[in-house]
Amino acid sequence: MTTRTPAEDAGRYTWTGRLRERVVRTMPPEQLMPDEQPAYVASWIYVFGVATLAALVFIIGSGVVLTLEGPQWYHVSSVGHFVNSVHLWSVELFFVFMVVHLWGKFWMAAWRGHRAMTWMTGVVSFLASIGAAFTGYLVQTNFDAQWISGQAKDGLNSVGIGAWFNVTNLGQMLLWHVALLPLVVGLIVVWHVLLVRKHGVVPPIDALSEATPEETSS
Repeated sequence: MTTRTPAEDAGRYTWTGRLRERVVRTMPPEQLMPDEQPAYVASWIYVFGVATLAALVFIIGSGVVLTLEGPQWYHVSSVGHFVNSVHLWSVELFFVFMVVHLWGKFWMAAWRGHRAMTWMTGVVSFLASIGAAFTGYLVQTNFDAQWISGQAKDGLNSVGIGAWFNVTNLGQMLLWHVALLPLVVGLIVVWHVLLVRKHGVVPPIDALSEATPEETSS
């Protein structure tokens, strides 16, 4: 039986103490920050999840620079053109890696072992990312963005959402792209990674000998 200090006993009666105990109980430190992984993680199919996260870091970093400097900078400056290109190609690689990751996990039945929520958060983050990419095309402040918004306007109006999602309103689309949708994507991605840490990476279907008791019983 473990003994508790008076400070630990006092912490049980505060909301912060109860929250800390619940977090540690749900996600032990050695599970949150593991220093080793199963042998099957050496397969290339497990690389694309990390590659997606790496591309997301470049998207956020280059996007912050573009936001600080503004359209006048990245339309006329050579450095601005470079940062803008980094942002574009990071998005392209992000979607390539994410699609491969999602399809790979689909054919691996990655929802096994009580990982259904892990799978669903990945799918939802993909859908939210599509919205973020679409609004990104709309805020380029060039003729390309004008043409895309003009083509999308009638379609969105026809389904009744054009009144509050006005693709021809640059200010509104800029806030969707810079503030709201990146926040949604970021929160879901963090949730997804925490679920992966909690349940572990899904083993291959034929790797039952290395699976946890949860996988063998499901």
